[in-house]
Amino acid sequence: MASPQPSVGSWYRMEGDLFEVVAIDDDDATIEIQYFDGTVEEMDLEDWEAHCEDRALETSDPPEDWSGSVDVDVEPDEGPRSGRRSDEQDLQARPLDGIDIFEAR
Repeated sequence: MASPQPSVGSWYRMEGDLFEVVAIDDDDATIEIQYFDGTVEEMDLEDWEAHCEDRALETSDPPEDWSGSVDVDVEPDEGPRSGRRSDEQDLQARPLDGIDIFEAR
């Protein structure tokens, strides 16, 4: 099986931890990774290859739940209604009842 090559924007799993490659520095031979919880670390290309040889590193699909790296607390009863996000509902237009556009200033 071929070792997964690091690619910016791709997701990987190592020892159960999910992370994304966010930058590759060819000059320094380093890979910057961001774990699902938001932690950013730098890994040497040699370490990447060693993890691949040990079969400790594998490609992965991106997470379905993106709240891991976002500091958001959502209350269970504050979920979206009718399939729309709650902030979209706050942006809905209100009726213009009671407004007289011909009122003198």
